[in-house]
Amino acid sequence: MRDDLIRSVARGGLAAFFLLAGVLHLASPAGFLLITPDWVPDKPAVIAFTGVCEVVGAIGLLTPATRTWAGAALALYAFCVFPANIKQALEHIAVPGLPDTWWYHGPRLLAQPLLIWLTLFSAGFRVWPVRAKASLCDQRPL
Repeated sequence: MRDDLIRSVARGGLAAFFLLAGVLHLASPAGFLLITPDWVPDKPAVIAFTGVCEVVGAIGLLTPATRTWAGAALALYAFCVFPANIKQALEHIAVPGLPDTWWYHGPRLLAQPLLIWLTLFSAGFRVWPVRAKASLCDQRPL
C-alpha cells in the first residue's frame, strides 16, 4: 500500500512536470532552441515534437492502460535531451529566466539520472528504494 502511494505521488508530480515542460516547449520554444545541440536537424520541429511528446507522455503516465509505455517513453526522452542540458552548462548559454551558474547547472545535471529513474519507478518498473516483501526465493535456508 505504501509503495502504491509513493508511486502515485511521484506519478502526479512527474505528470505535472512533463505537462508544464511540454507546454513551455510549444508556447515558448526560444530558450530550448538556444540549448539544442547543433547536430540536431530542424530544431524548431524537434522542439515542437518534444513538447507534444511531453504532453502526451504526461497524460499517458496518469492513464493506467498506458502508464508503462508512457513511463518508458518519458525516461528515454529525458535521456535523449540530456545533451541539451550539458551544452547549456558547458557553453554557458544564457536562457532568459534561468541562472547561468554552476549552482544551477550542477544540480540540474545531477538530477537528470534521478528524473529518469523516478519516471521508471512511478510507472512501475522498479521497487527500489521502496522495500519489496521478500519472496521465497530471497529467503536463506536455516
